[in-house]
Amino acid sequence: MAAARPLVTLQSLEGDMATDSLTTVQLPDVMKASIRPDIVTFVHANISKNKRQPYAVSKRAGHQTSAESWGTGRAVSRIPRVPGGGTHRAGQGAFGNMCRGGRMFAPTKIWRRWHRKVNVNLKRYAVVSAIAASAIPSLVLARGHRIESVPELPLVISDSAESVEKTSAALKVLQKIGAHPDAEKAKDSHSIRPGKGKMRNRRYINRKGPLIVYGTEGAKLVKAFRNIPGVDIVNVERLNLLKLAPGGHLGRFVIWTKSAFEKLDSIYGSLEKPSEKKKGYVLPRSKMLNADLSRIINSDEVQSVVKPIKKEVKRAPMKKNPLKNLSTLLKLNPYAKTARRMALLAEAERVKSKKEKLDKKRKPITKEEAVAIKSAGKAWYQTMISDSDYTEFENFTKWLGVSQ
Repeated sequence: MAAARPLVTLQSLEGDMATDSLTTVQLPDVMKASIRPDIVTFVHANISKNKRQPYAVSKRAGHQTSAESWGTGRAVSRIPRVPGGGTHRAGQGAFGNMCRGGRMFAPTKIWRRWHRKVNVNLKRYAVVSAIAASAIPSLVLARGHRIESVPELPLVISDSAESVEKTSAALKVLQKIGAHPDAEKAKDSHSIRPGKGKMRNRRYINRKGPLIVYGTEGAKLVKAFRNIPGVDIVNVERLNLLKLAPGGHLGRFVIWTKSAFEKLDSIYGSLEKPSEKKKGYVLPRSKMLNADLSRIINSDEVQSVVKPIKKEVKRAPMKKNPLKNLSTLLKLNPYAKTARRMALLAEAERVKSKKEKLDKKRKPITKEEAVAIKSAGKAWYQTMISDSDYTEFENFTKWLGVSQ
C-alpha cells in the first residue's frame, strides 16, 4: 500500500521558511518491506524478557523451626510438627508446602534463565516489519491510534521540530500536524492499575501515544516531548521494537523528522544495495510482490497459456481378485467356466452314486433272502474246514472242534 506513493509530502511547521513548504521526500524501501506479525510477536516476547531482574524466596523460608514428625500410632498425619506447648503453634504442621508457614513447592531461584538471545537478522526483520506497518493507515487505526486528522502516513515533519525546547511548543507542533487527539487519548487513559500491581511500583497505567523519531544526535526536542504522557522519543539510529510495536502489536503511530526519514535508506539499505550502517544487511524481499493469488491465476495473461480444464476424469478401475470374482476369472481363463461345470457335474454324479449305494444297503431284506445268505455262509464254512491243506495239523483240527 505504501509503495503506491513513491513520494511523501513534508509537513511544514510554524516558523518555517515559505520556500520549505510542500516539499516532498523519497519513500525509503524499508517502508515497502514485507510485514511479518509472527516474527514481530516472537522477537518482542523474547527481547522484552531481557529487562527482568532475578527474584527468589529466601533459602531458609519455611524451614526455620526444629519440627519433627510424631510418627505413626498417634492418629495424626506424619507431617513434621512444631515441638513445645503453651501456644497455638505447637503441634502444627511445618515444612510442607501444604502447611501454613511452610515452604513453597519448588522455591524460586535466582539462577533461572531470565534472559533470551535473539538472532540479529531476526531482530532486524522484526524492526523492518514494524516500520513498514507504521506506514499503513489501516494497521495504525486498528491499533487504536487517533489519526483521523493526520494529513498522511507516513507522517514526516520538517527538521525545525528538532529545535523545539518547550513542552508548550511541542503541543503546538502536535496540534499543527493533527497528532494532538492521539496524545490527548493517551493522557486521558492515565488511570490506576487494577490488581496487586498497585503495591509493586506499577500503580499507574496509560495508553501509548505517538512515537517521535528524530535524526540529529542531541536534539532539543527530547526534553520538550518527554513530559507529554504517552509520547515516546527515539533516535533513528536506535530504533527499538519495544517502542515500534508495543506489546508485539504492529501499527504504532510514528512521526518522522525529515533528517530521520532520509537516513532510513542508509541504515537499512534498499532492495538493490546493502545497508551502510549494518554490515552486509539487505532488506528481506517478499516471495510475491502481489499477494492476490486468485487474481493472478484468473488473469488473461495466465489463462491464455495454461492447459484447458480436464473434463473427462479417468479413474483407475478397482482390481478384483480372480480367485473370488468369477467374471474376473473368466476374463483371464475362459476355460474356467467349462472346468467348473465339469467339476459340478462330477460332484453331483458322485453324490448320486453314493446315495444309491447307501439306499441299497439300508433296504430291508426278505425272509427267503436271509435264509439263502445263512445257508451260503454255512457252505463257505464247510468249505473252509474241509480244505485238504489243514488235515496234517492236528492242533488246528482240534481248535476248530471237528474230527477227520
